[in-house]
Amino acid sequence: MKLALISVVLLGLAPAPAETAVFQSGTEGYHTFRIPAIIKARDGALLAFAEARKASASDTGDIDLVVKRSVNGGKTWGKLQVVGDNGPNTFGNPAPVVDRRTGRIVLLSTHNAGHVHESEIRKGTVKPEESRRVFVQHSDDNGRTWSKARDITPQTKQTDWRWYATGPGHAISLRSGRLVVPANHSSAPPSGSSDLGTEPKYYDAHLLYSDDGGRNWHIGAKDINHDGVVNGNESTAAELPDGRVYVNTRDQHGTSDGSRAVAYSNDGGRSFTAPFTPAPALVAPVVQGSVLQVRKGPLLFSAPGNPTAREKMTVRASTDGGKTWPKSVEISPDKAAYSDLVQVDEDRVGLLYEAGPYERIIFHTIGMGSLG
Repeated sequence: MKLALISVVLLGLAPAPAETAVFQSGTEGYHTFRIPAIIKARDGALLAFAEARKASASDTGDIDLVVKRSVNGGKTWGKLQVVGDNGPNTFGNPAPVVDRRTGRIVLLSTHNAGHVHESEIRKGTVKPEESRRVFVQHSDDNGRTWSKARDITPQTKQTDWRWYATGPGHAISLRSGRLVVPANHSSAPPSGSSDLGTEPKYYDAHLLYSDDGGRNWHIGAKDINHDGVVNGNESTAAELPDGRVYVNTRDQHGTSDGSRAVAYSNDGGRSFTAPFTPAPALVAPVVQGSVLQVRKGPLLFSAPGNPTAREKMTVRASTDGGKTWPKSVEISPDKAAYSDLVQVDEDRVGLLYEAGPYERIIFHTIGMGSLG
């Protein structure tokens, strides 16, 4: 796939930004790299995370969690580092966050036995120890070394939840010091329900939060809505300038217009002010997306811009807290899928995204002048 020039060149807004391949499928001992997440450490280094899939592109199997660091704003990237390896099992869904109080990087992830599939987990036919479990680890040296992953499933997953995923993508550290991590789950259908086995209406989004730097965790806001209109799945969050938490979710099986839905929290992620509302103006296929509140700037959203296919990676900008999205920039016309946003400096934001759609994970810098 050729590297695409950003469409703002055609609009005369800014020169084409730099773009580099961070992970290339079929290299470094792995079949496929997927599920990007990116943060900026306190020392200024960028950390790009991904799932490194050993044998195939499948969501099931031997999957490690890996990271690469960049100390020059994403121009070049260091050696691949394995952050988590659970043998032949799955170690993925990175949700990293930098604690603004201490600089500690806290990383949540989800694990399951490598031989089980999501469909089996949703049906509740696997052993608890083989199902989805939630782990946390941290780095106190800006991502150079990492603690051992610690199981926090009892704090983060209700007993009637089956499938589970953190993020994927960066989590947030609120101005209050609270860490907030978007997550999603599927529930067991009611006894006697005709939905048993398929669970098309039982995906839901929720938030996790920690007030002590990631040592202890709580289940916060939950959107439990099984009317089939919105089914929250992979979610992303940002703290708005007015202190509200804005949450944007992938609508997995819903029948609403569009494939995105949004909710707000006025209490730091402990509850939602109202159920998720469809956001038809955010044109995208059913796919993960990312939001980022730029310092002294707009709220950004990234996802493929074709409503029916994973292609046309696009970044949109909102200056009214996500109510409207009047400005957009097409990053590439080619096939693309998951993405994550990071603020590089006062003048640039970075986008880490799957291209091909799964051949490479690319880092793309965008000048703030392009986004207003």
